[in-house]
Amino acid sequence: MGIVKISDQMHENLRVAGGALSRSINAQAEHWMRVGMLTEMHPDLDHKGICKLLIEAEMAGGLDIAFACAPSQEKPAVRVPAKH
Repeated sequence: MGIVKISDQMHENLRVAGGALSRSINAQAEHWMRVGMLTEMHPDLDHKGICKLLIEAEMAGGLDIAFACAPSQEKPAVRVPAKH
């Protein structure tokens, strides 16, 4: 785990969105980072497709870079847990 510096405006955006969606500021930031990471790796997918990948990743034990990079029909069978 580390510290990520963000602007005051982004922190406020996280606070508002997190409150509206019943997430902590950190949980909201992590959600947006996951969505952004998957969007960059899969630019052909719309929001529905990104949400499907997030659900598949959760069912496979969590999102990691190997899962995010693999084409949807070639998802890794084994997930290597990220170090916290």
